[in-house]
Amino acid sequence: MLECLNFLRTGEIGWLTTVVRLVLAVICGGFIGLERERKRRPAGFRTHILICLGAAMTTLTSQYIALNLGANTDMARLGAQVIAGVGFIGAGTIIVTKRRQVKGLTTAAGLWTAAIVGLCCGAGFFEGAVLTTLVILMVEFAFVKLEYSVFNSSKAFNLYVEYTGAQNLSAVVDTIKNNGVYIKDIEITKSQGDAAVSCAVFSLKMSKKQPHQMLITLILNLEGVLTVEEL
Repeated sequence: MLECLNFLRTGEIGWLTTVVRLVLAVICGGFIGLERERKRRPAGFRTHILICLGAAMTTLTSQYIALNLGANTDMARLGAQVIAGVGFIGAGTIIVTKRRQVKGLTTAAGLWTAAIVGLCCGAGFFEGAVLTTLVILMVEFAFVKLEYSVFNSSKAFNLYVEYTGAQNLSAVVDTIKNNGVYIKDIEITKSQGDAAVSCAVFSLKMSKKQPHQMLITLILNLEGVLTVEEL
């Protein structure tokens, strides 16, 4: 660790220590939340700042009680409750859409990680907080393209299709089979908005890795097909 920062880690909790740790929590939480804000996710810039700031203040409070007030208490106790409690907030960002698609997992994980960064800031572990923030930013910004590339060329994938009429579903099935794609499962339901529109979720597997967009385009051009979306 950087020894030049030891004066901010040891001794009683004073004004300078409190300000430095809370400001660092705001900076780290803000940077983590920028990527979520850019993608218009439920928990964005301000939410991540507040989570990180609250976690930092929790750790500072624990240290203040133990160091300044001389109370015989476990300084890690309140921080442990933060780790568990943030899970409830994260769960609120996870939703299952009508297309059987789970969204919000990355946002929930980001909130939980922001809370851990906040605990680092509050405890004076500045190096860990900054390094973790940089790694999180690398994951959220740099690894997106890699994830999309792997996802788009995977052999197994799911398609959500909205169509009208049973004969149109048969055309979709024939198109999939004619392109050498194996249908593992089909789930068919009625659309909630329009009784004349049906929905189907196809679990598919390709014989070799190739982009899925070609098959999606072929299905979308079929008569009676309204929507095609990869899940």
